[in-house]
Amino acid sequence: MSSEASRDVGIPESIATDGLSLSPDSPPVSLIQTILPTVSDTTTIIMTDVTDREHDDPSERRLVAGWQGRYYEDFQVGDVYKHPYGRTVTETDNVWLTNLTMNVNPMHFNEPYAAETEFGERLVDGTFVIALAVGMSVIDVSMNATANLGYDEVRHHAPVFHGDTVFAESEVLSKRGSESREHVGIVETELRAYNQEGEKVLSLKRTLMVLKREYARPSAARPTGWPEGVGVQPNDLT
Repeated sequence: MSSEASRDVGIPESIATDGLSLSPDSPPVSLIQTILPTVSDTTTIIMTDVTDREHDDPSERRLVAGWQGRYYEDFQVGDVYKHPYGRTVTETDNVWLTNLTMNVNPMHFNEPYAAETEFGERLVDGTFVIALAVGMSVIDVSMNATANLGYDEVRHHAPVFHGDTVFAESEVLSKRGSESREHVGIVETELRAYNQEGEKVLSLKRTLMVLKREYARPSAARPTGWPEGVGVQPNDLT
């Protein structure tokens, strides 16, 4: 696998995941072509850009499925997902979250006070960092989750300041079928967040229930959350 395969959109090269074994026989993971899991007995969804379809009939209209998230069957212990799109934290983020949650610690909103501390400036509320990292992981981990069961071993490894950019990755630690709900499985992941310098700022373990594909039956014509009869019709261009 090429070195580019270990990077995702917006992630600096210096924040590559350490300690992973990348098989040279593995196909490169890119935005140009990502083969998604089979969603029915006869259909495989393929995300592709126009360069892969340049020989197609330009007059033909086709319904192309977007990314619909992972289902329980797609998780494998040891897999690591580097989530796309780092997020720069702003002063507004910090002030709004602090006010919304009635957090009265002046470290987050009183600049003269914070300037006299060992940090020399205001700190971003730690609960915002948790929410941001978890939110960034949804695209790869919990788009098809039915419930979050718990967060464990939450650790703030370093402070986050206004203007820092946060990146996140998740590693699959375990998976098992649910004993009480046949339509879901239980997946445990470790979520890690870093700043733009590659310094780890947060880690936690997250356990969630994830829907099994056979009970979801996603399709290009009716993605998750879409009511029947909305959008492209009739017969969805087939």
